[in-house]
Amino acid sequence: MKYTRWTDGEYDQNAAERLRKAGFPKLLSAVLAARGAVTPEDGRAFLQREPALSYSPFLMKDMSKAAERISRAIDSHERVAVFGDYDVDGITATVLLVDYLRSRGAQCLKYIPRRVEDGYGLGRDALRSLREQGVSLVITVDCGITGVEEAAYAKSIGLDLVITDHHECKDRLPEAVAVVDPRQPDCPYPFKHLAGVGVALKLVLALDPQNAAALFDRYCTLAAIGTVADVMQMTGENRTIVYRGLQTIAGTSFIGLHTLLDETSLLEKEITSTQIGFVLAPRINAAGRMGEAELAADLLLTDDPQAAGRMARQLCGLNRERQAVEQTIFAQAVEQIGGLPDCERSALVLSSDVWHQGVVGIVASRLSEKYSCPSFMIHLQNGMGKGSCRSYGGFNLFAALESCSDLLVDFGGHELAAGFNIREEDIPAFRERMNRCVCDYCNGKTPVSSLTVDVALDRPESITLEEMAELNRLEPYGAGNNRPVFALMGARIESLQNVGQNRHLKLRLSKGNCHFDAIFFSTTAEECGVAAGMRVDAAFYLQINEFRGASSVQLQMVDLRPAVGPSVKERGSLELVERLIAGGRVTAQEACRLLPERRQFVSLWRAIQRLEREGGSPEGRLPTLRRLAGEVSGAEPFLRSALGVEVFAERGLITLSVQKDMMIVRPRPGRRADLEQSAYVRRLRQILGQNEKGER
Repeated sequence: MKYTRWTDGEYDQNAAERLRKAGFPKLLSAVLAARGAVTPEDGRAFLQREPALSYSPFLMKDMSKAAERISRAIDSHERVAVFGDYDVDGITATVLLVDYLRSRGAQCLKYIPRRVEDGYGLGRDALRSLREQGVSLVITVDCGITGVEEAAYAKSIGLDLVITDHHECKDRLPEAVAVVDPRQPDCPYPFKHLAGVGVALKLVLALDPQNAAALFDRYCTLAAIGTVADVMQMTGENRTIVYRGLQTIAGTSFIGLHTLLDETSLLEKEITSTQIGFVLAPRINAAGRMGEAELAADLLLTDDPQAAGRMARQLCGLNRERQAVEQTIFAQAVEQIGGLPDCERSALVLSSDVWHQGVVGIVASRLSEKYSCPSFMIHLQNGMGKGSCRSYGGFNLFAALESCSDLLVDFGGHELAAGFNIREEDIPAFRERMNRCVCDYCNGKTPVSSLTVDVALDRPESITLEEMAELNRLEPYGAGNNRPVFALMGARIESLQNVGQNRHLKLRLSKGNCHFDAIFFSTTAEECGVAAGMRVDAAFYLQINEFRGASSVQLQMVDLRPAVGPSVKERGSLELVERLIAGGRVTAQEACRLLPERRQFVSLWRAIQRLEREGGSPEGRLPTLRRLAGEVSGAEPFLRSALGVEVFAERGLITLSVQKDMMIVRPRPGRRADLEQSAYVRRLRQILGQNEKGER
């Protein structure tokens, strides 16, 4: 089980019925109702996707100043440089602005720092180099808002600076010709959640408002990729940008992007935000992570199809290299975590001098998901550490780093992801303080991994290709509009096998007369603790699997757990035990089913002892009874195990605590008892004895 807690997937059935009567498909109606839509008008508003951006770029503070200075540079043929970042957001923002400026005839260079050699953001060496190349104006994209000292240096060498960024601002802002960032406290721009490439797009629209519609059509694809990759909130203008970008991406006029889509086989299918996030973005990101960010930018800017093909293949190769490095670092990080005391597990602060600096961020994301807490991965070199961190559960990383600023050389980012530099000697104090911050945020409780299930399906036959196609109306997915999670409770595993070099799990599930193929990525049967024949609760995304020209329903698993709810037979067994204990009427046939054999009592006792040695009973009553019954052979193992624990408790052999769906079973060492003296056993033998006399 990947998540400790699931929401139950209940939703307003009356609201869903109103939506269905208004013409919304069944699955879509259920998801809309789960997300708060009460009326058909609510449903239509939720699905609304504006065809154009809502707000004028000139509502953004300093946008007029930025547009005026850049326009003057274009008109006077100054040499200009776009200074970007090495992640997908920064690369797409760089390409967008460079492409536009060159289309206007500007002498435009691009500069993307190397992650390892140069680090994040503006650097003095880079600024000096650009000035020596005759650059008089530098425009930053997706960086610069924390570069106070670097901005002062640029001014000192006669270099004008226009900063465009979307990251959180510190108390002191850099001095520049213009500082464009919607997160500035006094910026009146209504939508604060644009990606760096979204701000760059707004700058282009401000530079040429008469051609805004055509420019949006050309650049919305790049803006969509950067917005999805940076996991920005998928509401407001971001929803418009990504929706329009998805509509036009297959026909993009950027030759390099089209070639990369072809290389990844995305041109053969409808492209969604999920495919951008899990197929396209990682390949662009791999360039920056492996120190080749310029390669990704050159690919997106090229007009040469042959060069594009070569660079696209190279990019895919870098991604495979990144995956291998990531796996190694992840395994080493997990090993480190195994040695941490409990007081250092609320925030995982890990460091090593052998980790690849460009890959620690993505490993931090995986650790946060696996351990349900914020993660901080630090690459060490010569007494200094460069760290990447990822949030969990709404914890504000930027605010937390601010509270530790006395221990940091510098830091930057936003609530969910950030970077920082730290002296190696300060890491222990940073670890202690960050764990305290997370503990305070969680009110002293250990963070618990939680899965939000949108809809628990009571009628699995509603899962059809036609219904699934209608769910695309919810696109684009992202923060604030997550891909819907469905659940089947009490499904049966018909078959399963590990695939993909033992890294993934392929299953076939059934419920009622419905059968489904499923895939669980990055998980094996051993890790899940499941086997063929088990009843499970399955949480999943719905996806269409296309193979040899045929389309079929496939469940992409999010989590699997032993079924929390009882089957019909299990429910009947528990009711029968409860009736016996309460003194209710029990027939001779029921008594025969109930009464355990001696060897079954012995097997049950050994199973309870084994459970105790392994750390106690699982959380749920049903999973505990199923596990015990799995070690009890013979007739009616579940029924007789359920009665057996009651017999052991009555005779003082165990402590038994049952509250709602929870059950804790603990053996009491040194106790002995005659089970035949149990009131429950005596009553069953009495019923069976009376039956035998009656038969004679």
